[in-house]
Amino acid sequence: MPIKIFIDQGHNPTGNPNAGAQGNGLYEQDITYNVGKYLEDLLNKDPRFEAKVSRPTSSTVLGTSNSSSLSARVNSANSWGADYFLSIHVNANVNPNINGTECYVYSENSKSYYLAKQILNSIVDDLKTKDNGVRINPSLYVLRNTNMPSVLIELAYISNYSDSLKLKNGQYKFAMAIYQGLLSYLKID
Repeated sequence: MPIKIFIDQGHNPTGNPNAGAQGNGLYEQDITYNVGKYLEDLLNKDPRFEAKVSRPTSSTVLGTSNSSSLSARVNSANSWGADYFLSIHVNANVNPNINGTECYVYSENSKSYYLAKQILNSIVDDLKTKDNGVRINPSLYVLRNTNMPSVLIELAYISNYSDSLKLKNGQYKFAMAIYQGLLSYLKID
């Protein structure tokens, strides 16, 4: 049985509810869409996995509000019976000097926590982003309402110039780093 990975590409296209952050000429929902599609492709080429994305096309809109957009993503993963849920995001801050990668999980010392550590380490090693750690945030809807281990990945800061270059030019590398982190966590090569 392949391991089922649900990849949630955070946010909807601009002009819709739950659109993402923007900065340095980039849009979060475009980056998350592309990284998610690359990751889906990597996983589906590996017979040990079966992957599905929340947004199969770049114009896919989920829900009619922030809350219905989030519940559509969670309901899709739960009803598909995913083994793991990965929500891909990019961060933003009013201070353009803030940069780096962080992951959010529901609780410490959980499967999600250890998976997040491996994904974070892989991104930091491969893309040379700053390690901002694994953070506990049980209030995040997608972490609170999924039936499987779930990680929300903040790839880098769209509001930071050097991070934004990585987000623009390294989308495949981010996907590969997440894939490698997953393999490390599962202890498979």
